[in-house]
Amino acid sequence: MKFRPLGRTGVYVSEICLGTMTFGGAGHPVYRMVGGLGLEETGQIVGTALDAGVNFIDTADVYADGESETLLGRVLKDRRDDVVLATKLAARVGPGPNDVGLSRLHVMRALEDSLRRLRTDHIDLYQIHNIDPRTPVEETLRALDDAVRQGKIRYIGCSNHAAWEVTKALGVSAARGLAEFVSVQAYYSLAGRDVERELVPMLRSEDLALMVWSPLAGGLLSGKSDRDGTSDEGARHAQSQFVPVDREKAYDIIDALKAVAARHEVSAARVALAWVLARPAVTSVIIGARRVGQLTDNLAATDLTLTAEDLAQLDEVSGEPTPYPTWVQQFGQQNRLPQQV
Repeated sequence: MKFRPLGRTGVYVSEICLGTMTFGGAGHPVYRMVGGLGLEETGQIVGTALDAGVNFIDTADVYADGESETLLGRVLKDRRDDVVLATKLAARVGPGPNDVGLSRLHVMRALEDSLRRLRTDHIDLYQIHNIDPRTPVEETLRALDDAVRQGKIRYIGCSNHAAWEVTKALGVSAARGLAEFVSVQAYYSLAGRDVERELVPMLRSEDLALMVWSPLAGGLLSGKSDRDGTSDEGARHAQSQFVPVDREKAYDIIDALKAVAARHEVSAARVALAWVLARPAVTSVIIGARRVGQLTDNLAATDLTLTAEDLAQLDEVSGEPTPYPTWVQQFGQQNRLPQQV
């Protein structure tokens, strides 16, 4: 397993992060389809990941109505110090008017609930799961900073934020002397490269870590589904996920993935993950699994080095037109260097 710095923190995390959305939820209408794993299966997945060198685990209070955190806390009881533990808040976790969002009231309640479920006295990386337009960002940051000072949080991050929202928060933290975001969790895959427009340049400029969720586009890029149909129930479910994709373009990408995979004699999923790991600014790729074999195959992506030919083929089929104002900025830089006389 290889390790990469978590932004400017000095902490190193494995370039594969274990996602936990498959843990728990056997009786839940949505999460039972995602995974529904029980305690024994959760223990097998976590144990396999840790034994392979993974030291980074990501969960959220909303996963399986908190059961994901509960199961994770139980299986980590003897290995808590082996991991950088990350969780998230903001989504609705109850019927009350304040059981959602990023107010000081909810932040403090959500943090205490996550600490209890995870059976720990601190969260290594506490992340805002989404924006809350009803709450001023300063209130949220002050609540998080208080928890950092109390020792209940080591670092803070955010997820599903636009580049300007992240930089605004960084500016508020800097001006008020509050804890700053060290990471951003975002969707990024061969079938969804939107982050390259503004988010990735901002992350590189500010030296923030990028944690990638859904690198297989909800399972579509596993290669189990193509124009000829779907080969198993898991892939059929993957296509029903909320990750938006251009289906025809995705099939072209899958064709290219299979071609590259054949050259290396590996799975298409492994190639898709290796591509993301090779992208600038990426710190860690979050993978979830329902079976140990699936996890093992995904973990092997860290050992796959794609050739220049592989990368060019995948970039060509998945690329998008250069957006404005990037294309005009690039045009304007052509004559930036002094001309030879």
